[in-house]
Amino acid sequence: MTKFIKVSSAALIAVILLFVFQLNASAHVSVKPLQSAAGSSETYTLTIPTEKNSPTKKVALQIPANVAFDSYQPVPGWTVKVTKNSSGHVQTVTWTATGAGIAPGAFQQFQFRALNPKKTGNISWNAYQTYKDGSIVEWTGKEDAETPHATTKIVKSTDTAQTASSDNQTLPIITLILSAAAFILSALALILTLIRKKIDKKSSDLQ
Repeated sequence: MTKFIKVSSAALIAVILLFVFQLNASAHVSVKPLQSAAGSSETYTLTIPTEKNSPTKKVALQIPANVAFDSYQPVPGWTVKVTKNSSGHVQTVTWTATGAGIAPGAFQQFQFRALNPKKTGNISWNAYQTYKDGSIVEWTGKEDAETPHATTKIVKSTDTAQTASSDNQTLPIITLILSAAAFILSALALILTLIRKKIDKKSSDLQ
């Protein structure tokens, strides 16, 4: 019985660690939606978390060559600089804090509109995060890198609606299953502990 309690406790810890892992995985720089329709105008949201003990003071986002940047939404406390090449294509959008910036443990979102490429495939968003201490984190690596770049999958318009619906249904189901598993394991551990106490008490009374 003691062994079963230990196994239940270990399983509960595993569930908790799974939640922590998911939170850490989502703490990277991201650009959403993760999927968008080819040739359409999309409103993208760039999310920047501060993962160091120094505030984030500047964020630069490279616009892919096959994406046409249109406009940005002003954010209080931040200035925006749009850099274009000789042909007029927007290459980089830079947000610079005029105040304290993004505090440690906090995040900031920046929205912009852009025209997607007409061809399907993946587009990569390279971002550069500058901290107050002068350090720069380059979010330009592949998906399995320590600092991966954000990626948006460009698909046909019919595929976008189907995937969005599927994602909206899958995430709540996974969360519900994990929560239920944690509750059941906690309840089992508590019940077994109470049973063990009763058995120990009876044994003590018989003696």
